[in-house]
Amino acid sequence: MLALVQQGKLSLDEDVNLKLKSWKVPENEFTREQKVTLRRLASHSAGLTVHGFPGYDIDEKVPTLVQIFNGEKPANTAAIRVDFVPGTDERYSGGGITIEQQLMIDVSGKAFPELMKETVLDKIGMSDSSYQQPLPPARAAITAGGAYGDGKAVHGKWHVYPEMAAAGLWTTPTDLAKFAIEIALAKQGKSHKVLSQTTVQEMLKPQSKDFGIGFGLSKDRPENLGITGPTKDFKRCS
Repeated sequence: MLALVQQGKLSLDEDVNLKLKSWKVPENEFTREQKVTLRRLASHSAGLTVHGFPGYDIDEKVPTLVQIFNGEKPANTAAIRVDFVPGTDERYSGGGITIEQQLMIDVSGKAFPELMKETVLDKIGMSDSSYQQPLPPARAAITAGGAYGDGKAVHGKWHVYPEMAAAGLWTTPTDLAKFAIEIALAKQGKSHKVLSQTTVQEMLKPQSKDFGIGFGLSKDRPENLGITGPTKDFKRCS
């Protein structure tokens, strides 16, 4: 997303509805004065609902992004809507990140896996990573299967996530380390394969209570960044 901002195709602080084509964030009493922006989406302060996504069984029909946004079948999550004034609070929203996905598709005209591959993954050597959902057979054959908390295997090895930006990255520890290293180097001005030093420094500034642009930030350890999952994990990036 920030690469598209650098290219002038997106703006962090404009109403996302100005460039969304396939769907618009529904206006309501909460958006009269304050709008949903990329900065707010990426810092989980846009007022949007739907924390996360359970995915879809490999044999289930997968909804379109518009069906997901509107909570329409076969989507298995509620409609994604603004329910507090954007910019006034923070709440994690995978729904908001999925709106980012649609915006990136709309302005680039490219499928999300293709866009991510050429914009980020290939540029930093993440050759074992993909946003393809479901995985093509060659990759699926070498990918670990999932299991539930009780040890039962997930049917078909894993679920399918059309909400790719929020939940759809397939990667390895080595590739994920390459991503973190590139951010650290770019922050120091030692690399600019994807983002400039100025952009990365902006990304790692506090934007809301716990987030920069995309990353969780530690108040006690400002040199650290993190990603959120079942637990929050901070990694040094100095």
